[in-house]
Amino acid sequence: MVDVPNRGRRLLFEQFTKFLNIEEVVAGPNDLPPRLTHSALEALRMSRSRERILTNLEEMYREAFERAKESGDPAQMTTLDFAYRREQLYFEVLLDVRDAMERK
Repeated sequence: MVDVPNRGRRLLFEQFTKFLNIEEVVAGPNDLPPRLTHSALEALRMSRSRERILTNLEEMYREAFERAKESGDPAQMTTLDFAYRREQLYFEVLLDVRDAMERK
């Protein structure tokens, strides 16, 4: 018989699935890959809190500020301080927009 090796593999696979208690899964109509459609985006809730985002921003700038402080670069420290305040303002505005969109 030509299909003897294939039957051997199939038998091995069947034994393996019985051992692992695997049931065959048939794809249904809801098993489609996710799409970034408007309805899908509306269903998603924003996972990061305002505090977490602003804390991450602060930690990132604090590390950079400490490096500039250790190197003794006052110009870089001033630039980082301004950039941090500017980015914080941008994020707060974006978070306000996000909050308003979620309430909609």
